[in-house]
Amino acid sequence: MVWQIVNLLLFIAAAGYGIYLFYQAVYHRILYVKLGKPADFKKQREGRWGEFLSQVFGQKKLFKDLKSGVMHFVIFYGFIILQFGALDLIIKGLTNGGHLPLPAYEVFGLLQEITVFLILVAVGYAAYRRYGEKLARLKKGWKPSLVVFFIFSLMLSVVLSLGFERVWLGQAASGYAPISSILAVMFGGLSVTAAQVLFYVFWWAHLLILLSFLVYVPQSKHFHLISAPVNIYLGRSEPVGKLSKLDLEDEEAESFGVGKIEDFTQKQMIDFYACVECGRCTNVCPASNTGKVLSPMHLIVKLRDHLTEKGTAITGKSPYVPGFAFASSGAHALSSPGSEPDWNADGITDIRPTLAWQKSTWTHQERDPQELNLIGDVMTEEEIWSCTTCRNCEDQCPVGNEHVDKIIDLRRHLVLMEGSVPAEGQRALQNIERQSNPWGLNRNDRANWSGEVEGIQVPTVKDNPGFEYLFFVGSMGSYDLRSRKISRAFARLLNESGVNYAILGNEEKNSGDTPRRMGNEMLFQQLCMENIEIFEKYGVHKIVTACPHTFNTFKNEYPEFGLEGVEVLHHTQLLDQLIREGKLTPQHEVKERITYHDSCYLGRYNNVYDQPRNVLKSIPGVELVEMKRTRENAMCCGAGGGMMWMEETSGKRVNLARTEQALEVNPSIISSACPYCLTMMEDGTKMKEVEDRVKAKDIAEILELSVFGDHPAHNKGLEMEASTK
Repeated sequence: MVWQIVNLLLFIAAAGYGIYLFYQAVYHRILYVKLGKPADFKKQREGRWGEFLSQVFGQKKLFKDLKSGVMHFVIFYGFIILQFGALDLIIKGLTNGGHLPLPAYEVFGLLQEITVFLILVAVGYAAYRRYGEKLARLKKGWKPSLVVFFIFSLMLSVVLSLGFERVWLGQAASGYAPISSILAVMFGGLSVTAAQVLFYVFWWAHLLILLSFLVYVPQSKHFHLISAPVNIYLGRSEPVGKLSKLDLEDEEAESFGVGKIEDFTQKQMIDFYACVECGRCTNVCPASNTGKVLSPMHLIVKLRDHLTEKGTAITGKSPYVPGFAFASSGAHALSSPGSEPDWNADGITDIRPTLAWQKSTWTHQERDPQELNLIGDVMTEEEIWSCTTCRNCEDQCPVGNEHVDKIIDLRRHLVLMEGSVPAEGQRALQNIERQSNPWGLNRNDRANWSGEVEGIQVPTVKDNPGFEYLFFVGSMGSYDLRSRKISRAFARLLNESGVNYAILGNEEKNSGDTPRRMGNEMLFQQLCMENIEIFEKYGVHKIVTACPHTFNTFKNEYPEFGLEGVEVLHHTQLLDQLIREGKLTPQHEVKERITYHDSCYLGRYNNVYDQPRNVLKSIPGVELVEMKRTRENAMCCGAGGGMMWMEETSGKRVNLARTEQALEVNPSIISSACPYCLTMMEDGTKMKEVEDRVKAKDIAEILELSVFGDHPAHNKGLEMEASTK
């Protein structure tokens, strides 16, 4: 009886102290998050329950990597089941052999032992993936492996406690307790007292390991066990990738964009603590895959480290508990920000040079975290300008993190507050501001592409004021010599189908996508308002465009600035619709082996995957083959985020890597549905010196061949050269 009272008091003391330390660790991080700008959490969580349930309890994102998904699924649900087992084990120790009053208790015991076994297998596989398969995206070392030892020790203490309990209480072997029965047989020679002592040794071991794990979780990447469900629940309810609107009229604003860690919103900061460092984002990032300095995983980790250290300095609350055991000074910062990854990969892509660079440059130094510059000491400008805004990182992230908006916020600060933009990018922005196109060509030459398209006059809104569809051509389709062919092919198909359409002609302006993705929110908002005014002037109700970037901007971002009641379509959506309605008939065979490259802004941003493929499948003679990385996981061409107008100075060119991926399936045509992608793929075939046998074509051009025969549309008027990347 005395032992039970002492045991109970010790249990209360240990459990109470452990829970207190856990509370401290979590609460201090909440204080750090509160340093950020307030976020409208109520608006963010609207309509999120379905997504919350599918991602948290359905583990939807984790199953993008099937083997890893199964492993995590077993561990996730295994721990939920074992919480009841832990409670049962605690009761056994406190009541000297009692248990939970459950019906079919033996079945409950069997479920517990099966779960322990499955978790041990899953943890073993986790260790194998990290150190056997040696996946590059997974970090190595004692910190990433600590959780494996925690879980293994926890499971071992459970089965040993159950085994010695059977010897102590004289329970017979049972098929409902296979593991503990085997252990009981192995230790059957022990006395009752010895078995009882060993039961309590492992009972306390289990309790202390469990409490240690509880305290460890919020102090490590495993804080995602708590923060990830919160992060997913608070995820955006508006279109993915939609950028926040800056209030440029706010006279009280001291700065725009993010120039210090506190400028991020509280929701963005929750992202930092939700990161599990699984590396899935970096594994698919086009920059990381081609030897650039940017790694989406390290972006989040570095911002988290900086927030934690600066938050500690501001609040005076240590992130580590117990505080006496973790007294430290200094902060993490970049040690050699001017260096570059050593790119010497043999394969098409390789993330290892970027990972090695990140590991070697992010070091703990004796510096005051409050004196560090977010841009310069934490993030380099090279990292910020390496992002193509493709969102492959966000699509892969199992905890709902968003990376692109953080990079754009950093760009906004560089552009609006410091005037710091790569020279080529600055030139493109100035040209857009002056002539509404990135080359600085005369704005009055914008409609020169139309001329006569196979004897057809392309009508303007003034020629045809009763138009149904406004064909918004865009800068690429208007000025770029190669992209003009897409515009002509599409206009010809519209005419053939009988669609009532018109173009703005020389009244058309740049959509503003490039300035916005490059951080020049002021120029974007100016173009946005001017375009909306023109749309209202001509009573536009439907817009179709061949540019996914324009499509995304009009469809998802213009409504916040006043564009209402306007349906926005991508040209592949309209072409697919016209074919299904019988208004376009692909009749001529196009005997080509075609692979389709998914545009990021069409696919991941707007979930348009099937319509371009439907068009290709409707064409007689076409053999459609898919690349290894396709649809949601398609690799970026390298032109998004303003990168179309900037040079890649390190590693391998992204478009070359993507072209090599396309060439793996031996196509005769690499098709796309974006003028940027087309340019990048065509440049890639030239770099690989295969342009004679592998052509790059837009979906509209291929359909044109099938509808009209083997002669594409041509312009009898003036051709204007426009230099692209």
